[in-house]
Amino acid sequence: MKAVRIAIFAALGLSVTSAKNGGLVVHEWGTFTSVADERGLPVTWAPLSGVEDLPCFVSRLDLKNYKSFEGLVRMETPVLFFYSNRPVTASVHVDFPKGWITEYYPQPSNVSKEYGQAAYTGVDYKNGHADWDSVEVLPDENPTLPSSQGPSRYYEARNTDAAALRVGKQNERMIFYRGIGSFIPALQPKFMPDGKLRLRTTIPDAIPLAVVFENRGGPVGYRFVRDLSETVDVDQPEMTGDLAQLRRTLVSELMELGLYQKEALAMVETWHDSWFEEGTRVFYIVPRKQADALLPLKITPAPDAIARVFVGRVEVLSPSSRETIQGAVDKRDLATLKKFGRFLQPFVAQMHAHSSFVQQAEAEISRTASGSACIQ
Repeated sequence: MKAVRIAIFAALGLSVTSAKNGGLVVHEWGTFTSVADERGLPVTWAPLSGVEDLPCFVSRLDLKNYKSFEGLVRMETPVLFFYSNRPVTASVHVDFPKGWITEYYPQPSNVSKEYGQAAYTGVDYKNGHADWDSVEVLPDENPTLPSSQGPSRYYEARNTDAAALRVGKQNERMIFYRGIGSFIPALQPKFMPDGKLRLRTTIPDAIPLAVVFENRGGPVGYRFVRDLSETVDVDQPEMTGDLAQLRRTLVSELMELGLYQKEALAMVETWHDSWFEEGTRVFYIVPRKQADALLPLKITPAPDAIARVFVGRVEVLSPSSRETIQGAVDKRDLATLKKFGRFLQPFVAQMHAHSSFVQQAEAEISRTASGSACIQ
């Protein structure tokens, strides 16, 4: 594995010894989540909805009724890690040309956005960006970090060897941000009449890895597709998968793409309850060129090495999920419908399954999600 990682770093133009020799190394991971319709096209949904999972010290754009905002993509938890064997002060600039940056910590020195109307979605989130002007990288310090009483997936990202950071009076071990986007995802999954799932790419670069995953009330199944370009049909997975083995494999794959082991572990642990929940979805590695175009990053002084690994996630209404939702509607089974969480609304819209009971389930999910603005 060590030899493989060295070869990959070399191929990416990275140096595994830069941080040890005094150079600045920056690593980043994040996810883009979307929902596909029966044609494979992305649907508008409420990407900022869902149960609150961020502590109150995380800042947010001043948006009223933000959980009801409709868009195509939820940019979830990009985090930037900094490595150096000596103190460095850097500036960080992140652009989001087709989206807004909506949550962040530490507090940026500047956050901006533009808003308009788009033909495809009716809503256009564009020209978002955030600046952190003076990021102190402090490899020999171990400052007290902010915390909250309730559990939050935010904290898992701290479990790395990254240097402590100070921005103004705020301390952390990463730069954290999230957002909402209006762009078309790189992958469009569509169920075919023969039951296979057709994966079609929308970008010129091959997708290094895609994983078709399904959870049917507990049993799971998954299939891997490598070097995906243009279109491929994939058999539905057999529901005999080993979830622990899948998690280990994903960690290994993320490491081969440039993340350190603790970073890869932290990414999988951050999202294990969400990635592997009830339903069918496709995970895929966003090619680096695509990630850089969607989310341009500038750090000054320029690091000796930057690794960026983004995972796309597309939720798909599978035949089994359709059957489960319809059965729950017929039986007025609220508990089963609630398992689909923030994806229930776009799914029942595809099924044309609106009813007073479905509205009740959606309202219950919305109340749960809006129970608090943040985790104290």
